[in-house]
Amino acid sequence: MNFSNLFRKKTVRDILKQVEKNEADGHNSLGKHLTARDLTAFGIAAIVGAGIFSTIGKASFDGGPAVIFLFLFTAIACGFAAFAYAEFASMVPVSGSAYTYSYVAFGEIIAWIIGWALIMEYAIGNITVAISWSDYFTGLLESFGIHLPQWIQMDYLSASKGFDEATALMRGGKSFENLSNSLQEAHTAWTTAPTIGSFHFVADIPALFIIVLITALVYRGMKESRNASNLMVVVKLCIILLVIAVGIGYIDTANWKPFAPNGVGGILKGVSAVFFAYIGFDAISTTAEECKNPQRDLPRGMMWAIIICTVLYIVIALVLTGMVSYSDLNVGDPLAFVFDKLHLKWMSWIIGVSAVIAMASVLLVFQMGQPRIWMSMSRDGLLPKRFSKVHPKYKTPSYATIVTGFVVAIPALFLNLTMVTDLCSIGTLFAFVLVCAGVLVLQNKPDIPRGKFKTPYVNSKYIFPVLLLIGIGVSMTKFQKNTMAFVTNEKRINNPATIVTSLNVKENKAVTNFIANQVSKDTIDLEHELNTFLEKDETKYDSLVSNLPISDSKKYESGFSLFKHKIPMWIFLIALICFAIWSWKQNLSLIPLLGLVSCLYMMAELSIWNWIYFTCWLLIGLCIYFGFSYRNSKLGVAKTL
Repeated sequence: MNFSNLFRKKTVRDILKQVEKNEADGHNSLGKHLTARDLTAFGIAAIVGAGIFSTIGKASFDGGPAVIFLFLFTAIACGFAAFAYAEFASMVPVSGSAYTYSYVAFGEIIAWIIGWALIMEYAIGNITVAISWSDYFTGLLESFGIHLPQWIQMDYLSASKGFDEATALMRGGKSFENLSNSLQEAHTAWTTAPTIGSFHFVADIPALFIIVLITALVYRGMKESRNASNLMVVVKLCIILLVIAVGIGYIDTANWKPFAPNGVGGILKGVSAVFFAYIGFDAISTTAEECKNPQRDLPRGMMWAIIICTVLYIVIALVLTGMVSYSDLNVGDPLAFVFDKLHLKWMSWIIGVSAVIAMASVLLVFQMGQPRIWMSMSRDGLLPKRFSKVHPKYKTPSYATIVTGFVVAIPALFLNLTMVTDLCSIGTLFAFVLVCAGVLVLQNKPDIPRGKFKTPYVNSKYIFPVLLLIGIGVSMTKFQKNTMAFVTNEKRINNPATIVTSLNVKENKAVTNFIANQVSKDTIDLEHELNTFLEKDETKYDSLVSNLPISDSKKYESGFSLFKHKIPMWIFLIALICFAIWSWKQNLSLIPLLGLVSCLYMMAELSIWNWIYFTCWLLIGLCIYFGFSYRNSKLGVAKTL
């Protein structure tokens, strides 16, 4: 195997010639139906979903009203990446999105890696949205008095893990009624589900239903998908504006004080959840071949979608934190919760309907994106030819669309929401990082045809190193304690839930007796008592935990078990130094460089387990590449002829 062949590249000219050939003979060409307005609507359809109806609550709880700055930061980071996407989309107006852009900038092996990552992004993203849609849909049915069995509205992993956690907490003295709603539901689903031997049949059937429905719509045609998306966007925007209009009248400005109750740390705590609220705008780039004027409309569609959605997120956050205290918003359905609390039941029902529509529109856009990535990879010979088959009547990638339906539907029955959310985020961020890096790699190459849109150039040679030095200075002064704890790998005390759920029966009894002596009670709820100590005085909690009759490994996280969680951040910090040197030598453009840094930072905020799972996914992809794609690549075949 020739190592240099791994980095064989496609040229922009060859890609454009192939597109013209496809359009001329009608072979493998897609129908052109989309305008800038349609693309903006697709962007809004993809972005306005879980962010407004779910994650905004937890983010507001952590950051208070100042969470609006987190939305701004995330929007700016996505905006930087959107500039890079828009420049590539204008340069290479085909369906491959970041996959095709990487083929031009880095070569085949990197293109395969990013294509494989995008498959995970869209598939996992669809699974995430389908599970969220199922939650809202079953909640809406509950409001009509229709009660589905718990075991057909929850995934297998949540039920299994929730049952184990609930059992551990009840063993520690907590009553079933005092468990969180999610743990009660998981316990009920597991204990009431039909069983075959030791296997419990727990599956999210509503999630399967919506995936089948949306897949059928996407298969039917882009025009039908566009019309459905536009309709759903109009409906949910009208309802969101109604929420804002009604909510403004109930705002109490006293709830905005303090504006940032948990400081900068509290604001940034929700960075991953809020970023997930913006995932989807990049899916617009997969529709490039179906745009009437992609070089003009794709950049406009992306930018307008991000701007409109950011304004909506900020206004909604201010309305929510003004209507009730931020401390009440740690719930999964914050909009419905707020209006319920203010006894506006009719608004809660409207919000439930809107959430179902919003989630369906997000699923529609994501379900369109993945088949078009597979189609582009198949056209290049990296996947079997059937994936590039275009339906003669509907002008959609028919086979790839059907496979996408299966790939999303089956895991949605069994996978855990938290796991798939983080995996979707890391796959998306990885794509953003490579697209921004691709713009930087190509910026000084004179032989690359340029599109109508180009990212504004600002020389980062001096600006970026200065920003890096300022960041180091702030870390070593204002955040010195946290910085030194990070650098020295200082041991960290575990929280009450982690301690209690790690205990076996013997340890649980010993700790319960120890705490009972401290609080002079015969019967206690172990987690509750530990939380009480933590909330009253963190120093006393530390002292109490240090004296518990269990091993230090259950009290603290230290050594490599702690350091491993810091590995992503160390990768980010080392990368910053490399970027500073690169920008100094090559006079890099500032906007894509900031996009690269912002997205890599958000990747570093995800847990090490997400990096490990993502690495495993990439290794599986590399096995497929060397087993099939390398030998069947059209670039490789052309070279041997």
